[in-house]
Amino acid sequence: MTTPTDLHDWLATQPPALAATIETLARSCARIAESAALGQLAGLEGYTEHANSQGEMQTKLDLFADECIAQALAGCRHVAGWASEEHDEPSISQEHGETGEYLVVFDPLDGSSNIDANISVGTIFSILPHPFRGTSPGAAGFLQPGRRQIAAGYAIYGPASVMVLACGNGVTAFTLDRRDGRWRLTRDAIRVPEQTREFAINASNQRFWEKPVQRYVSECLAGESGPRSKDFNMRWVASLVAEVHRILSRGGVFLYPRDTKTPYKPGRLRLMYEAAPIAWLMEQAGAAAVTGTRHLLDVVPDTLHERVPVIVGSREEVELIVRYHEDPSENVSWQLFGSRSLFVRA
Repeated sequence: MTTPTDLHDWLATQPPALAATIETLARSCARIAESAALGQLAGLEGYTEHANSQGEMQTKLDLFADECIAQALAGCRHVAGWASEEHDEPSISQEHGETGEYLVVFDPLDGSSNIDANISVGTIFSILPHPFRGTSPGAAGFLQPGRRQIAAGYAIYGPASVMVLACGNGVTAFTLDRRDGRWRLTRDAIRVPEQTREFAINASNQRFWEKPVQRYVSECLAGESGPRSKDFNMRWVASLVAEVHRILSRGGVFLYPRDTKTPYKPGRLRLMYEAAPIAWLMEQAGAAAVTGTRHLLDVVPDTLHERVPVIVGSREEVELIVRYHEDPSENVSWQLFGSRSLFVRA
């Protein structure tokens, strides 16, 4: 077989139903990329008067992206239903709700608060098995841990539009060729370096972080003269896809940890639409993805819009953060630990 040069050729190695579902998502992402690139010229600038299921005001591009993906999935015979960050409840396919092999969950436009600043935004998606095939899935069918994902990925709409995919055997990137609308393979077998000198966190929340995160960041900021004996760079884009794409490109660690700012919330990022798909990509690229005390892919959602703490990136840094969470002197009272470390080296 010839070496694949674009998404269509690459998907020929996947099961036909999965390939068709990913191609459906890829076409939607290409449409969103085109509109995002046009900016104000597309007439999709600014906010609407509507809020999503979490009370966040929706932009016009949010709604366009959501509708674009939903309409495409409705026409895919392999998709039984889908759930979007923008809606309270999942949508069940009228034609394929009982027969479709897959459920799809997605964040149609991650980082949409950055649109007016022309900072990269993106789409995150996850493909899950339909566990009750032969019947309509209902909301319960979507509540699966990340390890049950069949495929996951994101598209980032920046200077170039790039789609990053993982189907269980590594991570591959495709760049949208605007001359003919094809997603061309540009990176394969992506690996995240195990070591890094770069981390990303919203430092404005420093006073609310739990002690292990306070310790980790303070040691990084101490630089060469501190306990880590090396200098670090700190980043923050406020766009998850941009943060993750940087890590997949050159390494790093991203933290959106649990904090005390809103004590009743266990985290800020949505498990199903953001954390689990990104964790799937990270682990297949040799990186790590945890809540601080648990592998993200092991977390079973209780609700469609459950939120979790997220720490992902270069393995050695994430393992260090986990060890700090396991240290009793750090007083992490919200989570009990077993006697074994989260990471076990062979």
